[in-house]
This record gives sequence, structure tokens and C-alpha cells, in this order.
Amino acid sequence: MRSIFGLAAIASSVAAQTLTGAFDCMTSGQFTLCQNLWGASAGVGGQNSTLISTSGDSISWETKWTWANNQNNVKSYANVESSVAKGIQLSNLASAPTSWSWTYKTQSSGIRADVSYDIWLGNSANGAPASTASSFEIMIWLSGKGGIQPVGSQTTTGVSIAGHTWNLWKGPNANWEVLSFVSANGDITDFSADLNDFFTYLIDTQGVSTSMFLQAVQTGTEPFTGSADLLINSFSVTASAK
Repeated sequence: MRSIFGLAAIASSVAAQTLTGAFDCMTSGQFTLCQNLWGASAGVGGQNSTLISTSGDSISWETKWTWANNQNNVKSYANVESSVAKGIQLSNLASAPTSWSWTYKTQSSGIRADVSYDIWLGNSANGAPASTASSFEIMIWLSGKGGIQPVGSQTTTGVSIAGHTWNLWKGPNANWEVLSFVSANGDITDFSADLNDFFTYLIDTQGVSTSMFLQAVQTGTEPFTGSADLLINSFSVTASAK
């Protein structure tokens, strides 16, 4: 759903450093934090993102945004990407445990935004997200406010995975297929799961091949309009082969 070309990675990060440039990135420990204001030209406003801390396979960070105009257009995907949860073929993936605790410190009335995983699968072990190497984009929406919808159309309701109920959306984007799990019961602010359970469901029911490789796990937020201060108290993810 987004283009990340032209990311301007900057030097190794220190805690509490704030990114302000549209495509600034910062690496710390096992994660890279990126602003990725890929849709900013569709709106008026701005955003900054701050690394708070990293420890092992966990990161804490924050993003503050204000966007107006074109309420149906995503303005950005400020996110973190794991450098270790990648490169494993689904047929050889034993587990991919993850946890995510987050909160809106502030939010304007009627914001339109999601808080979501963005997971990329492809035919090779390596491949940049949203590129010619991408075959599937797997989104997991822990929050979707203001009536926004994922790419495509809703195809399945009442999917039970990781102790929660999801509605599945499906549709094409560029050269990859988007499969989005949207929480059916509102915000999930403390989430814990094995991502392999989602992959297994897609293999069993949606034709995703076990030959696909896990190329990237990203988590962040897609704002459309409004303003908010989103705090990620902690996010972690790992992946292990059989």
C-alpha cells in the first residue's frame, strides 16, 4: 500500500532522537525506525517520530501527526522494521512470536487512522517492502478509526486467530496481493500472538504458498486525517526456523 523508495537512512541512532524529514530513518539494535511520509503530497500537515529506547528484540517509540485534506488518502506509514524477523521460507518457519503494547496519548475528534502490522512475503529470501520483490502484503489492523477500509473488499468475517476475531479483506496493489486482517471488536492495545498462525490460515484458505519467504515485518500507523500522539510502549518480534 505504500512506496518506500528513497529512504534516507541516517547514522546509527541514540535513544530519544526525533526524526522530522519525510523519509528519515534511524537504526537502533534490531530495528529501523522510519518516518515514510509517502502520501504527504495528498494532504496538509506534518509528522515527527521519536525513538525512545531499544533493548534486545523490543523497541519503544512515538509518533505525532497532524494531517488534513483528502480524507481517503493515507499520508504516511511511520513504522519500525525488524532486522531479524525475516529471510525464512514459510515451509521452514517454526514460529514468529510478537507482542505490541500501544496507546493514543492524545487524539483529535474523528481521526481517520489505522495502527497496523505490515508484513511482506515474496519469492526470494531478500526483498524490500513494496517493491518488485513483493508477492503478498499481509496487514493486521489492531485499530481502524473513522470508517477507513483496507485495500480491496471484505471477503471473510469471523476469523479467529490469536484469541481475537478478524474480518479479512483482499485486493491487488501494484504487483502484489494485499490480505488484511481487521479487528472485528475494536482496538487491540495489548496484542500478543505467533504470526505463523496468520500465515498458516492464509496457506490453508487463501492460496498463499509455503514457498514464500518472510521478507519483512513492519509495524506502525497510517494516518488519513486529524491529529494524534501515538505511543508504542513496547513492540517485539522474532522468527525462528524449524
